[in-house]
Amino acid sequence: FPGAGVLAQLEKLEARARREAVEQEEREQREERTALLRSRARELRLRRDELRRKLREKEGLRKAGTAADPAHPTPRDVLEWRIRSLRALLQLFHLTGISGKLSKRGVCLTLSTSYEGSHLDSFHLELLARPELRIQRHSIPPFIPLEQLSRRFLPTDLRRFLALLSQHLNAYVGRRFQAEQFQERFSDWIQGTPQRNSLCNLLKFSYSLSRNSRSFPLQARLLYRDPCRSLPTEVTVCCSGEWAPL
Repeated sequence: FPGAGVLAQLEKLEARARREAVEQEEREQREERTALLRSRARELRLRRDELRRKLREKEGLRKAGTAADPAHPTPRDVLEWRIRSLRALLQLFHLTGISGKLSKRGVCLTLSTSYEGSHLDSFHLELLARPELRIQRHSIPPFIPLEQLSRRFLPTDLRRFLALLSQHLNAYVGRRFQAEQFQERFSDWIQGTPQRNSLCNLLKFSYSLSRNSRSFPLQARLLYRDPCRSLPTEVTVCCSGEWAPL
């Protein structure tokens, strides 16, 4: 039958087409794998060359005696880090009354104090940045615990050191300012001159009250137990030789 011959021929053509399609797909897959392998080989060669370059650089630095180990920074790296930290702290404290400028050897600071909007004294502090942070010169009063604060905070926490020192100074000048204003405004009632110590954390004064033609002499004592506060923590009044806390 002629039709059977045609069907057989079509089947042969179809089978050959399938074989060619499979072969084509296999060739394409082989070409893709080859391209991927070549790309991977290029990447590996680039990584190899980069590692060789870094190894040569490290070897050259080691031979020159200046190998840079991140775990052991050089003195110059430490100094540059300290200078950056100091510059950042100066910007941070600018609005809090602490200003300064960098010098060749460290930083020069000015600590300004105030009380209730009144600008009072300014104190100066010069810090050296190497071999470690330390105080070179200052105008801090001797009764402020500067040495104690520096031993505890200066080597490791400069921000904390400056904040606490500023609190001590502001509290001191605030207490002194109040004592001066008190003596000036109430001089008609105060008997004699109020007594105070250098830190101004203890204030004593005498005054009198009159009632029914009688005068009552009194003595008052203001104690500031917290050196970082400008308000008294304890007030006592003595009448007829006895102290009575208020």
